[in-house]
Amino acid sequence: MKILHLDKNHPLLLEKLSEAGFINEENYKASKAEIEEIISGYEGIVIRSRFNIDKQFLDAAKNLKFIARVGAGLESIDTEYAEKLGVKLIAAPEGNRNAVGEHALGMLLSLFNNLTKADSEVKNGLWNREANRGIELDGKTVGIIGYGNMGKAFAKKLRGFDCEVLCFDIKENVGDENAKQVSLQKLQQNADVLSLHTPWTPLTDKMINSEFINSFSKPFWLINTARGKSVVTADLVSALKAGKILGAGLDVLEFEKLSFETLFDSDNLPNSLKELFAMDNVILSPHIAGWTVESKEKLATVIAEKIIENFKK
Repeated sequence: MKILHLDKNHPLLLEKLSEAGFINEENYKASKAEIEEIISGYEGIVIRSRFNIDKQFLDAAKNLKFIARVGAGLESIDTEYAEKLGVKLIAAPEGNRNAVGEHALGMLLSLFNNLTKADSEVKNGLWNREANRGIELDGKTVGIIGYGNMGKAFAKKLRGFDCEVLCFDIKENVGDENAKQVSLQKLQQNADVLSLHTPWTPLTDKMINSEFINSFSKPFWLINTARGKSVVTADLVSALKAGKILGAGLDVLEFEKLSFETLFDSDNLPNSLKELFAMDNVILSPHIAGWTVESKEKLATVIAEKIIENFKK
C-alpha cells in the first residue's frame, strides 16, 4: 500500500509504517492542485492541516482507502463525502490530549496569579505586589464544554485543586469521577471558569457570542484551547471591557488560517483583535496547546498503529 505524506511529522511515523511493509512517499511542497494530479496513485494520505480535503480532491483520489490526520479533529476534511466513498478517516486525539490538558491548566493558573502581567512589570522596574494579588482555584467551579479526549484530560488535571468540575456535552452519559455532567443552563449558572474542548462544527461555530456570555449568572474566566472560530472576538472584547469575562487564555483565535500555521499575514488585522492584544488580562499562545515534544511522538505512534491495525495484510 502506497501512502503519501503531505506534512512533516515525527520520524517514528515513517519508520513504523515502513517496518510494517507500507510504501511511504513524501511531498511537502506541491500545491493542492498538483497533488490532485497524482493522488490517484496512492491508497493512503497522512496530513496535518496543510490544505482542505474537499470533494474535488476526493474525486481525484480514485484509489484512496484512508486519510489519516495527525491531530485531533477532522474538520479540514469533507468527512461526509469521504465516508460515502468508503474512505476510512483516522485521527489521534489520544495523542495530544495530555498536552492540551496541561496547557489549559497552565493558562488558567497564570491568569489567576497575574503571572504574565507581573513578569512584564518586574522586568520594566515595577514592583506592584498588591496590584498583582492573585486568586485561588480552590473552591471555584470549572465548567467544561466538550467532554471527549481533551475535556477529560483537563478535568483529570484539576484533581487535587478542590474545585468543582462540571461538564456539558451533546452526548449523554460522558461524565465520570472527574466531572459531573450537567445541562448547559446549570453550567452557566454555576461556572467561575469556562474551558472549551469542542471541535469546530456548525453547532460550535461562533458559539461564544454576546448572548451566550450574558447567559452566565456571574463573571467568569474563559480558556479556549479548542478552535478559534468558536469565539466571536468582538463579543469577547466587549465582555472583557464590561467585566462579564474576567480574563481569557486563548491558544486559538477566530482569524487563524485553516492550516492553523499563520495569523500575521495581513497588515489589516481586525480592530477587535488589536484590542484583544492590548489587554493585560488576556494570555495568548500560537495554537500550541497540543504541540509538545512528547505529543509529537505520541501522535505519530498512534497514527501509525491505527493504520497498521486497519490496513496491514
